[in-house]
Amino acid sequence: MISASKPEAMTTDTNGQPVEEFVTVHAYFVRHRNCLMLRAEMTPLFVDYYLNLMQHGNRNAEVEDAVFKQLLSFFTLHLVSRPWQEYHAWTLNIKEPSLANYFVSGSSLTEDVVGRVFTQDVRVPEKNMLFAQNIRTGKEPHTSVIPLAGQNVISWVEDFYRRSEQRVARAFELPNEQFVLITAQPGADADWLSELTAQDVAEIDAKEEIKQLETRKFTFRCGCTVEKILPSIRAMKQDFADLLAEQGFLEASCPRCGAKYHITPEML
Repeated sequence: MISASKPEAMTTDTNGQPVEEFVTVHAYFVRHRNCLMLRAEMTPLFVDYYLNLMQHGNRNAEVEDAVFKQLLSFFTLHLVSRPWQEYHAWTLNIKEPSLANYFVSGSSLTEDVVGRVFTQDVRVPEKNMLFAQNIRTGKEPHTSVIPLAGQNVISWVEDFYRRSEQRVARAFELPNEQFVLITAQPGADADWLSELTAQDVAEIDAKEEIKQLETRKFTFRCGCTVEKILPSIRAMKQDFADLLAEQGFLEASCPRCGAKYHITPEML
């Protein structure tokens, strides 16, 4: 969740059952197919995401909520397909299925992912667009701008890999909040990868020879504080006197997670 410390009570799912407070992403090499497979059960991530929304009085509509959860899940798997020292962020300006902006970011170094949905004052694009940023310490950020042909998260992720990563990837959502991303490596069996079905992926342990390479753990966490928000408010150089006189505070929200803060005159 977004607060600096986790609650003392054990995190539970919607049925009241205890769940881990982090997501473990497993990376496997699929032998004889030359493919990398990333998979994880995303329940802990979703629990913390909803706790963050409730904590700050936020709520997403059903359509945007479903899109965001899928996007957050596949983005988390994508982080494990990349080197540890990288920070990644995706911003999607989506026209269909509903007008919204989606933001997700994270890094294996900090073992966290975060994101939010924007539905107010969203620019209407000619087509769905993805802006992907990759930052490595000591190097210039690399940004890709990718038009997205499809109207669902799975097609967007596969578009991203084809256009930006220059390789084929297949994305799957399985029952019980299981998500899988399979990416082609040099010499990959392209026919096998392109013909994969969700049923094939569900049975892959029995049908294919796989070897676990590593695991990485992630939490939905931002780390924002009112002290980190204040410089942005001061940089606006606006006269907030009338608003402060009327309600006694300014309400500011974190651009990464949507957390809400009350800024008092003393803080400014």
